[in-house]
Amino acid sequence: MGILVVTGTGTEIGKTVVTAALAALALQAKKSVAVLKPVQTGLAAGAPGDLAEVARLTGEDLTLAEIARYPAPLAPNAAARQAGQPPIHPKQVAEAAQELDATHDLVLVESAGGLLVRLDDDGGTVLDVAQQLSAPVLLVTTALLGTLNYTELTTRELGRAGVECQGLVVGSWPRNPGLAAKANLVDLPLVAGAPLLGVIPEGVAKLDAAVFALVAQRSLSPELGGRFDVAQFTEANGT
Repeated sequence: MGILVVTGTGTEIGKTVVTAALAALALQAKKSVAVLKPVQTGLAAGAPGDLAEVARLTGEDLTLAEIARYPAPLAPNAAARQAGQPPIHPKQVAEAAQELDATHDLVLVESAGGLLVRLDDDGGTVLDVAQQLSAPVLLVTTALLGTLNYTELTTRELGRAGVECQGLVVGSWPRNPGLAAKANLVDLPLVAGAPLLGVIPEGVAKLDAAVFALVAQRSLSPELGGRFDVAQFTEANGT
């Protein structure tokens, strides 16, 4: 199964929930899974972060790894500077992922922020990590107004860098989707040039591990280990 980089078109759009869903499906398939969160900002040392959320949602039967965290809620390079600590570099992240890959069936690398958020002051980004790993990227996006622009910009950068976009996942599908969300189900894969591989319902982060695993099955496509039928969902919910 190898290494998969999970990034997004922005912050707070469901990357951690999607990462947990991917891990849950791989664990159900009896695969060994590692989740690498290279850097987290806005958290003090010892405070529970995204990895703790992944562990809660999956039942903790996986390897969790973090390289650095900084207390200021800023981009990683700025947060490191604010804390007076060294930043992390793409090479460090790639090496950590490769080390985990040697002992696990699947390694999920969850980025902080979006594809081009700076990790260091030399301009290193998650895109550089994916390039160094020759790993595909799964792009988590939103269904809301404005998503087409953010999504196409991100996938264009991936294509320009020669990095495969495995597909798109909507990180939080609203309970009462409006016209924009329904239309974007059709338009997202068109502007991205990449398939829609999943739609995660809003609010699933509140579920326990057993129920979350069931939701993951019906929210992610067979390519990601689930049973989500993209055509059926789009026909029923799109416009």
